[in-house]
Amino acid sequence: MNRMLCGIRAVIFDLDGSLVDSMWMWRDIDIEYLGRFGIPLPEKLQAEIEGMSFTETAVYFKERFQIPDPVEKIGQDWNEMAWDKYLHEVPLKKGAYEFLQECRRRGILLGIATSNSRELVGNIADAHNLHNFFSSIKTGSEVICGKPAPDIYLAVAKELGVDPADCLVFEDIVPGILAGKRAGMKVCAVEDEYSLAEKAEKMALADYYIEDYIALWED
Repeated sequence: MNRMLCGIRAVIFDLDGSLVDSMWMWRDIDIEYLGRFGIPLPEKLQAEIEGMSFTETAVYFKERFQIPDPVEKIGQDWNEMAWDKYLHEVPLKKGAYEFLQECRRRGILLGIATSNSRELVGNIADAHNLHNFFSSIKTGSEVICGKPAPDIYLAVAKELGVDPADCLVFEDIVPGILAGKRAGMKVCAVEDEYSLAEKAEKMALADYYIEDYIALWED
């Protein structure tokens, strides 16, 4: 851990799959949501929407699947479907809470850069008592371009008042890793069952790779 945090003034987390173990549930939600309209889940849908902001994904669904509801209603439905799962079925990644405590003990600033909705980020923070840890939370809908563009990571760093070179990012998918690297930050890839097929690519792109946050104490 000392090696990874050397010279780091801020740690910025992606949320789904990086800080909370939730990537599995979005496939379930997509199946249930499209099923309401009699549409089967396309095999490569998750790969096609990877890195998109919450709003970008809603627009994509509306246009691709000809969903009759407005984009705002699509997002609202997803929020309602996800909230119960986040509250009862989605844990933090192993060792994540202890790592947040250690960062705070060291005076390292913390931020979140997520493609999720602002409402769900707030709900997740409530469920896991995370509000006091983070000085900046940005969602993909608050920047011009979603991941793999660096916009959201640069926005968090700016709000924290930290140079990008002094930031460490935790990400679980390739577009997110690319976003962090393009922002000029160090990136630690986080293992997640959803992206195991991309493990070799993630390890090649990132500066570090961990199976969970407990592994940081073995550094």
